[in-house]
Amino acid sequence: MSRRTRKNVGVIGLGIIGSRVREVLRRKGFHVFVWNRTPRTVPNFVGAPVELAEMCDFVQIFVSDDDALLFVVKQLSPGLTSRHIVLAHCTVAPASMCAAAEIVERRGARFVEAPFTGSKEAAESGELVYYVSGEEAALRESRPILEASSRELLEIGDEIGQATAIKIATNMVTAASVQSAAEALALIQAAGLPLEKFALAMQQNASNSKTLSMKLPKMIQGNFDRHFSVQHMLKDMQIASRLGLSHHLELGVSAAARDRLLEQMQRGHGDDDYSAVALKYFHHPEAATRTEPDMDLFTTAAGGSAAPSPSSAPEELTPEVANPPPPAPHPVTELRPAESDLSLAAIFSQAAEPEQRPHGLENGSHAVMEPITSEPVSDELEPESAEPGGFFSRLLRRATN
Repeated sequence: MSRRTRKNVGVIGLGIIGSRVREVLRRKGFHVFVWNRTPRTVPNFVGAPVELAEMCDFVQIFVSDDDALLFVVKQLSPGLTSRHIVLAHCTVAPASMCAAAEIVERRGARFVEAPFTGSKEAAESGELVYYVSGEEAALRESRPILEASSRELLEIGDEIGQATAIKIATNMVTAASVQSAAEALALIQAAGLPLEKFALAMQQNASNSKTLSMKLPKMIQGNFDRHFSVQHMLKDMQIASRLGLSHHLELGVSAAARDRLLEQMQRGHGDDDYSAVALKYFHHPEAATRTEPDMDLFTTAAGGSAAPSPSSAPEELTPEVANPPPPAPHPVTELRPAESDLSLAAIFSQAAEPEQRPHGLENGSHAVMEPITSEPVSDELEPESAEPGGFFSRLLRRATN
């Protein structure tokens, strides 16, 4: 006799959110079977994803990134039939979500895209908000499962990838808000004012948000216990950057937030809450006790002096020198970030193939600083009409001399 019923739900991924959704479903009367890449000693833990398909018509996937999503659906697919609905709750590139849907649908099963917003407390109390896309009938059949762990479902569209685009866009605003708050706190501290006064002022400010109300007190305390990690927010901002390039959009604020997250990732804070971007400006006693790897974000030109550490005071807060020394007569070596996502080669390749796999942090490389040698602007570079032959002719003559 089959053990499968309509009340059986499979949950893949028992991280911060998945583990709490599992408990909410159980409290509300569902029979929950689970699988996680790292085995857990919890009830109804099965040996492989395909076993969930044998017992459950609905399978919810809570994994962290593109590779994990594609791995799981490939493992799940041999057991899928037309009676199954797979619900993917990951924040990944829209192309990865579409690829996962294709694997599922080749087996005759249906696919619902449902990334979410909400903290671990919201997951624990069943108050997540899902952004959903997919076939109307599949959404209707999935609604009782989704409603069990949420307070609202926002239907975005019927095409897979649309809900993911919304989720990435909302995370762009979230990351930028917290980065801006970290910089504001740095300015308040530099001015010699209590940080708590800024938090109090923000409570009455039109630009305040639920995110800032939750994050500001913890940033001031130096409490970076994970709700949503640095590495996951960094992954989302890298996706945003690639999507921007594919649509020929300049996403400067998101790129800045991405770079600050990358700094903290390289300094060993990848598992901390993403509000740890504040560590660039503040050195809390709690944070100082951690052992951070010695990972330089900068390299120096041969014979040059070491560049300042990113954890040093921001350049704009350094007092001006009253009598600066005269400029050196020889060529000046500058240090400039080489953004892995924004190299010239990447711009052209990703504009042509916007959904290729990410590079940079995810394949083990690191941001570096490229030495650029430039000469002071010469007074000899006059307007083109000042000398016969034009600018390039004069430049060529100087080069041959």
